[in-house]
Amino acid sequence: MVNTDLPKIFNILKKLFPEPKCALHYRTSWQLVVAVILSAQCTDKKVNEVTPHLFKKYPNLDAYVQAKPAEFEQDIYSTGFYRAKTRNILAAAKFIKHTYKGKIPKTIGEMIAIPGVGRKTANVVLGELYGTAEGIAVDTHVIRLAKLLGLTTHTDAAKIEQDLMKIVPKKEWVHISHYLIMYGRKYCPATKHDHTNCPLAQFYSKQ
Repeated sequence: MVNTDLPKIFNILKKLFPEPKCALHYRTSWQLVVAVILSAQCTDKKVNEVTPHLFKKYPNLDAYVQAKPAEFEQDIYSTGFYRAKTRNILAAAKFIKHTYKGKIPKTIGEMIAIPGVGRKTANVVLGELYGTAEGIAVDTHVIRLAKLLGLTTHTDAAKIEQDLMKIVPKKEWVHISHYLIMYGRKYCPATKHDHTNCPLAQFYSKQ
């Protein structure tokens, strides 16, 4: 049974977060791709601590194409899963340079063709850079809160994305992820806590 209170939920979220936006810091479109890949299984705060040095050391796409994997692993070590992230980022840099002539593509089909880029990364990048909504970015906050709010009965990210796309107005596809991520961080973290003070507690599913 899907929660039918979505308009009310959105109204509250919009009041709580009048300017929903990506928390990752970046200056170029490629830097955003790097930051989003680094954010897997890592907090945005930690990523934002690592990227100033990283972006200074590797100032453009070519610097990543020429980067030495072993050295790069040490540069991003504190973000966790550093070997896989190194492999993905450096492979993505080469792919974007040679296949897309150094430009970040504008469709989800082209985005997910890039090594290490799944639907979540693609949706974040497309929404942030181009305001494009071809899907909904589903991270751990979205997975947890979509279920808690009764917006899905699934735990698989792909199925949750499909459920949300059916009930969330397309104009809100880019924002829904930001809303839930910001809400999860500020009011309803994954750690055990009393939901009494959660602004959306009235809509939580009885589990």
